[in-house]
Amino acid sequence: PFFSLSRKKMNLKSERRGIHVDQSELLCKKGCGYYGNPAWQGFCSKCWREEYHKARQKQIQEDWELAERLQREEEEAYASSQSTQGAQSLTFSKFEEKKTNEKTRKVTTVKKFFTASSRAGAKKAEIQEAKAPSPSIHRQASIETDRVSKEFIEFLKTYHKPGQDIYKQCKLFLDTMNHKRDLSIEEQSECAQDFYQNVADKLQTRWKVPPEKVEKAMDQIEKYIMTRQYKYVFCPETTDDEKKDLAVQKRIRALHWVTPQMLCVPVNEEIPEVSDMVVKAITDIIEMDSKRVPRDKLACITKCSKHIFNAIKITKNEPASADDFLPTLIYIVLKGNPPRLQSNIQYITRFCNPSRLMTGEDGYYFTNLCCAVAFIEKLDAQSLNLSQEDFDRFMTGQTSPKKQESDSFSPDVCLGVKQMCKSLDLLSQLNERQERIVSEAKKLEKDLIDWTDGITKEVEDIVEKYPLEIKPKSQALAAIDSENVENDKLPPPLQPQVYAG
Repeated sequence: PFFSLSRKKMNLKSERRGIHVDQSELLCKKGCGYYGNPAWQGFCSKCWREEYHKARQKQIQEDWELAERLQREEEEAYASSQSTQGAQSLTFSKFEEKKTNEKTRKVTTVKKFFTASSRAGAKKAEIQEAKAPSPSIHRQASIETDRVSKEFIEFLKTYHKPGQDIYKQCKLFLDTMNHKRDLSIEEQSECAQDFYQNVADKLQTRWKVPPEKVEKAMDQIEKYIMTRQYKYVFCPETTDDEKKDLAVQKRIRALHWVTPQMLCVPVNEEIPEVSDMVVKAITDIIEMDSKRVPRDKLACITKCSKHIFNAIKITKNEPASADDFLPTLIYIVLKGNPPRLQSNIQYITRFCNPSRLMTGEDGYYFTNLCCAVAFIEKLDAQSLNLSQEDFDRFMTGQTSPKKQESDSFSPDVCLGVKQMCKSLDLLSQLNERQERIVSEAKKLEKDLIDWTDGITKEVEDIVEKYPLEIKPKSQALAAIDSENVENDKLPPPLQPQVYAG
């Protein structure tokens, strides 16, 4: 180094003048053999850089720990204030004063926090802007949100300086999204996609992060952001996602009669291993609705698809092809009837990292799921090689496809399966008989109502045509021998006469 050469020249000059110089005072404090510099506290340039780097890393670690502690204190203070708010009757002026003091305290704390660093003075305004209180911080975070936030902070510690910038950009994006609730879901999706693209570009060009670390960072950013934004952007009221969910669910319920043979599914569920794979695939596709992060929802679809491939491979004793996979996926969706299927598909499409959807196995399996849902929505008689009459009867529930006869079973099939098929046949016959009885009963009821109405109408017509006239009651006739004035006008009674023979 330059200062080492200067010290050597100085020693030569001192020796010429007869002045004794202690060499130990001129060497580096770390004992590397180079000459130190008083301006660098007695270290050489190389050792001084190492010591400065260690001190810098220690300062960054202390800063992160202080930031986490301050955030925890703020959340605990907010939670305690919310719990005691009902018991305390604060006036509006006191509430405003408390809010102003809290905001001032936060800003002051942030200033003190970043003044310890020698290079923080130039970036104080950016740090204050990133740490400004936002509505997302004021509301009490859920357990999952708090856990994801801590994991995100721990992950960013490995990125050092880029990690601070990433955290600041994420906080600014969340604050911006909180003020854009009135925008349509498509516009919010565009904002999220632009943010993903900008952060990925900065990681690659500005911060020179390796590609494999860029992918991990984008996954963590997506997890942190979408966990906080999930309840605002998943199935929002401004869209018809819920209506589509109900339509798809009703459609799948109406297609409960579809069998694997109709879809040409190369899966034999009588094999125990295959049956287990089918159950796991259905469980994974249903579990998709319980996830918040688009990447986690895609992971459920991927696990479901892999179980399907394994089931096909065990059944056929050979690797599965794409022609075998799609019909089996359709059958799994029909059998599982996942909740809020359209909402999950729309959520993944709108807010997932675009690089994950356009490349890799996750994007391939997600595309197949979209095709399966579209096929179910447009399923008709021709798709299942059925006549239109049979398809309509199956859809309306008038009848169901015939089950496999017990005589056609192979000898190695267990008795329980045969008895189950017989019971299903009897239930099907009883169902048909019950439907006929109900139909005949309704017809008889209609005939009785029509007959009663016809008789009533005929009686009304006759009464109208021949009205009933009630005459006054006539006086009773008096007896002949009664004393009646009117009887005086009668001729005298006949007298008997006797004639001699």
